[in-house]
Amino acid sequence: MDNNQNNKRGAFERFQKPVSEFTEKVVKIKRVSKKTKGGNQIAFTALVVSGDKKSRVGVGHGRAKSVADAIQKAIKRAQKSMFTVPIVDGTIGSSLKIKFKGAIILLRPGKKGSGLIAGGPVRSVVELAGIKDLVSKIIGSRNKSVNVWATFRALKSLSH
Repeated sequence: MDNNQNNKRGAFERFQKPVSEFTEKVVKIKRVSKKTKGGNQIAFTALVVSGDKKSRVGVGHGRAKSVADAIQKAIKRAQKSMFTVPIVDGTIGSSLKIKFKGAIILLRPGKKGSGLIAGGPVRSVVELAGIKDLVSKIIGSRNKSVNVWATFRALKSLSH
């Protein structure tokens, strides 16, 4: 009896997913539809931020017929777009002001121990990048996806 249980457990363990070094955060899921001759064609889009909390971060957007597939596509694209953020003493090296579409993102280095002072979209990108101290301000757009992409571009401009 014990042998059979062990064999079953072994079989179960073979099908488990490998543990990833990256952490993913789903920022936005949206149901979208397209008018066709046969009726509405429904799909889902997902915006995902992926990072290792040690200085690497990426953002991806996925679209599919099911939510799970859209998230998986977004995760793959986020990992492809990953880059290394230069972190100096747990914060960024200099102040930034980036304009992307309708959003203006201000990022300033924070004093040691001050923590992350950032809104939701900015916080999700910066947290997964591994930045500990930062002050940010979003001006203009309240659109989550635009703010995530603006923050991503701001951090990318630091690495050049």
